[in-house]
Amino acid sequence: MLTVYIPHGSMLERLPVDPGTVPPEGAVWIDMVSPTLQEDRTVEALTGIAVPTREEMQEIEVSSRLYVENSARYMTATLMCQSDTMTPKTTAVTFILTGHRLITVRYDDPKPFAIVEHKLGKFCHPEKTTGETVLIDLLDAVVDRCADLLERTGVEIDAISHDIFEPEGDTSTANYKEILKALGRKGDLASKVRESLVSVNRLLLFLSGEAETLRWKKDARNHLQSMRRDAASLSDHATYLSSKITFLLDAMLGVVNIDQNAIIKIFSIAAVVFMPPTLVASIYGMNFKTGMVELEWEYGYIWALVLIVLAAIIPLAIFKWKKWL
Repeated sequence: MLTVYIPHGSMLERLPVDPGTVPPEGAVWIDMVSPTLQEDRTVEALTGIAVPTREEMQEIEVSSRLYVENSARYMTATLMCQSDTMTPKTTAVTFILTGHRLITVRYDDPKPFAIVEHKLGKFCHPEKTTGETVLIDLLDAVVDRCADLLERTGVEIDAISHDIFEPEGDTSTANYKEILKALGRKGDLASKVRESLVSVNRLLLFLSGEAETLRWKKDARNHLQSMRRDAASLSDHATYLSSKITFLLDAMLGVVNIDQNAIIKIFSIAAVVFMPPTLVASIYGMNFKTGMVELEWEYGYIWALVLIVLAAIIPLAIFKWKKWL
């Protein structure tokens, strides 16, 4: 799908481009979502630059993601996607600055794009709105979105920590499984957010150098530096959350081991307690009359029962005295 954004009054107007139609010249932002070969050729004919393929966008080398070609700046970043679902993922998005026009190529729908589209669709400065300003707005929204995700993840991790160390109510195996699953999901989300932040920080570093070369306004350059500092601090925070999740995972496994040891301890004590009564019952169950005078006693049966009870009570008393129970 091919969409262009054109300054119109005090807003940025969104215009879908039908297949085979030439985009208008005044577009400051061309957004390509899962573009077809025909749409690639249309944009290439309009701008005179090459549009990278999906395979080229997924290259992990920095030199393949951040480069200058035919006076156009190509910048590919890894952004979060579907972060509000149970299956968050990352997606590669390419930003191309050519002249004062921005071209974005993506194969998914990261939330910052919808945020910026809504923002610029309500109000913008037509004279000051260029591809550079739209790019800064997009990157700013990406950093803000990562901050929101980390803040939410931190709150949820604190709740999980409370469930582990100060459980209320159910402490069954099923509850432990849910906690482990929750920790796994939060760890996966935190690692993906950090991956996105590292990628965006590299892009901002590259863009800051190009901004100096292109002599952007001082305010724009300062804004880029501010975003770089934010991305770096958020990346550190994501690392901290990952470390905390690892600690909670180890603690959770330790709690499970303690509970399992307590269960094994109960069975071990039960086996030791019932061992002497079993021995007494086995002896008197042999029914050898010769030499076993108790068989002829009138109260021999009661005598055997008393021995069995004492044989069970004495080990329990010893365990209590040793504070093993």
